[in-house]
Amino acid sequence: MRRPGLLFTWVAMVAAAAPAATPYPVVRPGITLRFPVDHGAHPSFRTEWWYVTGWLKTADGKDLGFQITFFRTRPPIDPRNPSKFAARQVLLAHAALSDPATGRLLHGERAARQGFGLAQAGIGNADIAIRDWRLQRAADGRWRAHIAANGFALALAFQPTQPVLPQGQGGYSRKGPRPDQASYYYSIPHLKVSGEVQRGGKAVSVTGEAWLDREWSSSYLAPDAQGWDWTGLNFDDGSALMAFRIRRQGGGVLWAGGARRGADGTTTAFKPRDVSFRPLATWQSKATGAVYPVMQLLSIRLRGRIVRWRLTPMFAAQELDSRRSGLPVYWEGAVRTRGGRGYLELTGYDQPLTM
Repeated sequence: MRRPGLLFTWVAMVAAAAPAATPYPVVRPGITLRFPVDHGAHPSFRTEWWYVTGWLKTADGKDLGFQITFFRTRPPIDPRNPSKFAARQVLLAHAALSDPATGRLLHGERAARQGFGLAQAGIGNADIAIRDWRLQRAADGRWRAHIAANGFALALAFQPTQPVLPQGQGGYSRKGPRPDQASYYYSIPHLKVSGEVQRGGKAVSVTGEAWLDREWSSSYLAPDAQGWDWTGLNFDDGSALMAFRIRRQGGGVLWAGGARRGADGTTTAFKPRDVSFRPLATWQSKATGAVYPVMQLLSIRLRGRIVRWRLTPMFAAQELDSRRSGLPVYWEGAVRTRGGRGYLELTGYDQPLTM
C-alpha cells in the first residue's frame, strides 16, 4: 500500500508557501499498465513509492526481515519558477532490518531534492537514488538495492519469478468512497533474493524472498481517514495475497481491498466487504506510547467462503520512529502465517495521518 504520509515536515512547509495550487493528474479507472515505463517515475503525480519487503536467511540459518522504501513527491511549486533551487521533486527513503535474535529494529533515512547530483528518479525504468542509496531495475528484469545506514548495510538483488500483479481494477486501486481517492498500484510477489547484509562491519551472505509494491497517486486518503493496516504475503505454494483496510477517525473501516493470486495463476480482486482484520494481540511502544495490533486475524471472502490467516510478528518491537527527521511513527514488521510469510504495516496508531 504505502505511504504518502511519510513526508518531511519541510515539504509541507513548501506546500503552504506555494502561491498557487499545482494541477496534479487525477487517478481514474481504465488504466493500462505499461512496462518497463511504469517501473519508472511518474513526476507529474503528487507522490509515489517503490517499496520492497522480505524475509532473509543467513548462511547459518538465521532469519532476518528487511524493508526498503523510496518515495518521490512533487511539491506544489509554480512550474514557471525559473530557479534551479526550486524543489520541483523531492525524494525520500527508509530502510530497516529486523533481527529476532536481538528483538531490535535497525533503520535509516535519506532525503534530498532531485538534481545537483544528490537525488534522481529515472523515467522509463526504475532507477531511484539518494546519494549512496539506490534501487535500480536492469534491462533483464532484475532489481538491485544498495543501502548504507548507521549500523547496517544491504546489498541485495531481486529476481522476479512471477508476472506483475495489478491491484484493484487492472491497476486502479480505490482507497476511499470517492473515485479519485485512489492510486495506480501493482505488486511483484515472490521475488527471489540474494546478496549481503552487513552489521557491525561484518558482511554475511543471505538468500530469501521478497515483495515489491509500486503506487503513484495525487489524492490518496479521505479527510476522515485515520490510517491503514496493510499486509503482503508470499505463500509456499506460489500463491500471493495483498489486503488492506483504511481506518476511519473515531472508529470503523472507511475502505478495504486487496487481491489474491492463486498457485494456478488465477487472480481474485477483493471488494471492501471481503476483507476483515481483527486484532489478537497488541504491543505498546515505550518510545511513542502508540498501541499496535501486531498480531491479527486476517479474514478473506474467497469464492463464497471465509478463509482466515493468523499474522504473527517475527517480534513485537518493529516500530519505526522517525520524528527526529520530521517523519511520522509507524509499525513495519515481518510476520508469519499459515503456509507463508510476509510483512504487516500499521499506520496512524499514534495520531491520524495527514496528507
